Amino acid sequence: MFGNSYSSREELVNAIINKFGADERFYTCSAENMTAAELVAFLEAKGKFMPAGGDGFTADRSKMCNH
Repeated sequence: MFGNSYSSREELVNAIINKFGADERFYTCSAENMTAAELVAFLEAKGKFMPAGGDGFTADRSKMCNH
């Protein structure tokens, strides 16, 4: 999802579902078994997104874990 910008949370959730499927579950270093919507909400709450052109947003690479 890096390098792309999204105009809404729903647009990002749909992009994740389109790429990985609705039944896929996701994990991070501190959470597991999340749906796409739960993952986006988790990342948003952790401040992992930054504004991108107008009302859009993108993932902030500088705030992503590398472990």
